Amino acid sequence: MKLARLIGVSLLASSLSFAAFAHNHKSKADIVDTAVAAGSFTTLVTAVQAADLVDTLKGAGPFTVFAPNDAAFAKIPAADLNALVADKAALTNVLTYHVVAGKVMAADVVKLTSATTVQGQDLAIEVKDGKVFVNGAEVIATDIETSNGVIHVLDTVVLPKS
Repeated sequence: MKLARLIGVSLLASSLSFAAFAHNHKSKADIVDTAVAAGSFTTLVTAVQAADLVDTLKGAGPFTVFAPNDAAFAKIPAADLNALVADKAALTNVLTYHVVAGKVMAADVVKLTSATTVQGQDLAIEVKDGKVFVNGAEVIATDIETSNGVIHVLDTVVLPKS
């Protein structure tokens, strides 16, 4: 009985280890597909589509996206958000301000004081009380790896200088 139980436990452990290995070695989705699958970036995905940036963010990259979640976009008054989405140039300016060329993991972000965005302006990076802030927006989740970069989640939409 003990031997049978030991063999069963060993087989279960082996199968779980293999499942974890197989899961970790599947190809990852790109930035856009990862954001869609997460379900908490619907406004961001809609904005990326409106700005015609889907193909760019599905491209080879690598990119680091400081992605505002739906709660971050909800902080913007509806009229202002609708106006932004209606102005493709302004929307593109704001969205590309959330993207940095290259794959910058959280361990590297905390060592920076700024990062240049693909929009051209710098984001200010600050670590306070063990938390990371980008232009005052708190980074609330990090290192969501994708096939073409990494996503760090922001609690607020950051805006470039006009």
